[in-house]
Amino acid sequence: MGEQPIFTTRAHVFQIDPNTKKNWMPASKQAVTVSYFYDVTRNSYRIISVDGAKVIINSTITPNMTFTKTSQKFGQWADSRANTVFGLGFSSEQQLTKFAEKFQEVKEAAKIAKDKTQEKIETSSNHSQASSVNGTDDEKASHAGPANTHLKSENDKLKIALTQSAANVKKWEIELQTLRESNARLTTALQESAASVEQWKRQFSICRDENDRLRNKIDELEEQCSEINREKEKNTQLKRRIEELEAELREKETELKDLRKQSGIIPQLMLECEYVSEKLEAAERDNQNLEDKVRSLKTDIEESKYRQRHLKVELKSFLEVLDGKIDDLHDFRRGLSKLGTDN
Repeated sequence: MGEQPIFTTRAHVFQIDPNTKKNWMPASKQAVTVSYFYDVTRNSYRIISVDGAKVIINSTITPNMTFTKTSQKFGQWADSRANTVFGLGFSSEQQLTKFAEKFQEVKEAAKIAKDKTQEKIETSSNHSQASSVNGTDDEKASHAGPANTHLKSENDKLKIALTQSAANVKKWEIELQTLRESNARLTTALQESAASVEQWKRQFSICRDENDRLRNKIDELEEQCSEINREKEKNTQLKRRIEELEAELREKETELKDLRKQSGIIPQLMLECEYVSEKLEAAERDNQNLEDKVRSLKTDIEESKYRQRHLKVELKSFLEVLDGKIDDLHDFRRGLSKLGTDN
């Protein structure tokens, strides 16, 4: 029936660096299919993964193997036959847990299969030893007599079983040779894979350098674009300033035209200005004369006020004298009246 897949998942495959035994080297460019296979004929289990046409994992599970979780999404196991350590990087912790559980299950099944194979080998060995002993006894029995005929028949059966066992051994040798050839092909493929990995590393290094160069070039172009944008902005500002200056120039030209038109009446304005200046000077002279007259009038008014005050004082004195004379006159009239009454 051949090999049958019993569990399949996807993961990134890595192998330990054969030189440093510390660093991991990617065996696949991306996540690939990783499967457990059961060989019914050989009663064995293998982990197989293929990337395109290249086999990157061909590991036969043995009871002494151990799968170790080194992080939440990464696990590894050592394969002494392939003389390497395989590493698997999963996209989730659940996938890693399922793979580890299946590894433990297959490991126990491989141990049981190994124990059964050992029992068969020991049974075949015991049968071979029994056949040799019975053959000797049969020879003795043939000389002894016909009573040992049954033992001779059993001996023949054991010989047939021994022949079949030898045929099985031959078959196992052929299978072993097939496995050796398969391992040789896998070793060659592994070497080619290592060479491809080195080539990929060189290509990756070249691509990384090219990427860095392109990034630097992009940075330079972005800087140049920024400078161009700044220059464009400056040009835009200069254009606006030029437009403003042109508008101002047009206004100045309009004003200049108006001034040129007005320059024709400047002589007349100057004559009028001279005439007005003469009139202003005459008015200033008249004003000075008027101010002199006003000061003279003010002096006259002060003198008039002084004379009025003096006249008021004299009038008051005169009135007082007059009042006294009037009183004297009244007294004289009253005396005359009195004299007339007496007469």
